[in-house]
Amino acid sequence: MIKIRNKLKKKISLHPIMTLIIMMGIAIVLSGLLTLLDVESTYMKVKANTGDFSSTLVTVENLFSLHGLKYIFTNTVSNFVAFVPLSSLIIILIGIGVMEKSGFLRTSITLLTKSARKTHVTFFLVLACVLASMIGDLAYIIMVPIAGLLYKYGRRNPRLGIITAFAALTCGSSLNLVFSSLDVSLMSLTKISAHVLDGDYTARLTSFLFIMLVAIIAVSLLITYLSEKYTSLHIDSYEFEKNSVEEELVIGKKELKGLVIAIFAGIIYMLIILYNVIPGLPFSGNLLDNTQLYYIEKLFSPDSFFSKGFVFIVTMLFVVLGFFYGLGAKTIKNHKDLCEDLGHSLDSIGSILILIFFAATFIGIFKQTNIGMIVVSGLTNLITKSNFSGIPLIIMMFLASAIATIVLPGTLNKWTIMSGSLVPFFMNSGISPEFTQLIFRFGEVATLAITPVFAYFVIYLAYLESYNQNEKPIGLRSAIKMQLPYSLATAGLLLFLLIIWYIIGLPLGLGSSVAI
Repeated sequence: MIKIRNKLKKKISLHPIMTLIIMMGIAIVLSGLLTLLDVESTYMKVKANTGDFSSTLVTVENLFSLHGLKYIFTNTVSNFVAFVPLSSLIIILIGIGVMEKSGFLRTSITLLTKSARKTHVTFFLVLACVLASMIGDLAYIIMVPIAGLLYKYGRRNPRLGIITAFAALTCGSSLNLVFSSLDVSLMSLTKISAHVLDGDYTARLTSFLFIMLVAIIAVSLLITYLSEKYTSLHIDSYEFEKNSVEEELVIGKKELKGLVIAIFAGIIYMLIILYNVIPGLPFSGNLLDNTQLYYIEKLFSPDSFFSKGFVFIVTMLFVVLGFFYGLGAKTIKNHKDLCEDLGHSLDSIGSILILIFFAATFIGIFKQTNIGMIVVSGLTNLITKSNFSGIPLIIMMFLASAIATIVLPGTLNKWTIMSGSLVPFFMNSGISPEFTQLIFRFGEVATLAITPVFAYFVIYLAYLESYNQNEKPIGLRSAIKMQLPYSLATAGLLLFLLIIWYIIGLPLGLGSSVAI
């Protein structure tokens, strides 16, 4: 009986591209069905630039029609070209390729992991991924491929590194010690919504400092434990090629010389960038948007040179590290070697591009249907019509945020819909606006890693497949299954922290509390 089940699973298992095509068809048919049923929803939209509220009606866009088919055929190419992970991935891979081909990554990783315990390496990777959330979605493009190489050159299963990194990035996406540009935008919406009941309400950049510090450490330890004690035992083994990374790298004088030169060049490069994001010094602040009031907004404003060029800044850092290592270690001898290194990581990107194309098409179709917005709006209305308060209300909000993230992963999009109604509602229940926003943010981590609607899920899936040594491709179901333990465990941990903070009444940070 067990053998028959295994055979059926192998037959039913679909390639992720076929799964995405089926999901496109379901989204198109579902949009037609919901249109026939006149499904719609209304929410209070907050306009951050003016501080005004407006009642907004959202309806389903029917793609199961001639008009819908025209949209699909005319926008598929533009959706693919405009897919943010695509351009960022290609540019970042140029820098990673130079670091990898020159030998910088292998040498530095070997030195870092040679005498270190496996658990310690995993913990620092997880912590780095959690803290990297402050740079936004670019962290997925950088950390996922590097995590695979970290484990590969550390003579461990690279798929374990990719799974761990993606889990840490998604579960840590809501955890920040320092406000990012996203946090500033969210807090702006929260403040405007709170002004409905309290015109003097203000929030500080340190509003979540205490609980975030505890959450970051606790989540990092939890993900490390799950990776080492569970995931490492439940994934397929990885066989290293003979005469490659299986043999331990002997680091000689050339490698050390290259590493020293690379680090020195990297420090100089970073000092130049750092000087240009510091305001008030002679000829400094050139990368900032000086039209903004607060420094964090000057740094991460959509119009700041730093924000616009951050992908290129990081890529150039990688190129500098790889190039100067190559010069010192004699692995780059001329301009031809450098040019070949620039394209090294792009040599086998064809299958990744195809997967990204279908993922971008599916996400574009699903977004156009407005189903995600209707679900989020409906959940918001459900909460405001409930009679819950205290801990039941916290749990309800947490679960609503988790469900909403499955169909609408964009944090700012969700909070734009939810904040106008929920912040005043929670204030009437005695819960502060800061804590309301925190519940919303913590709820996201429960499902962010397991929804294919999330744009960066395809990056995780693609890199899992790139290290797949089995004939059968890794499907969406398998990729989600690998993330499920992390999502559930982290969700339970963060919900527990929220309840403990609420019961005891601990301060969330400097000048902020759970209750009004």
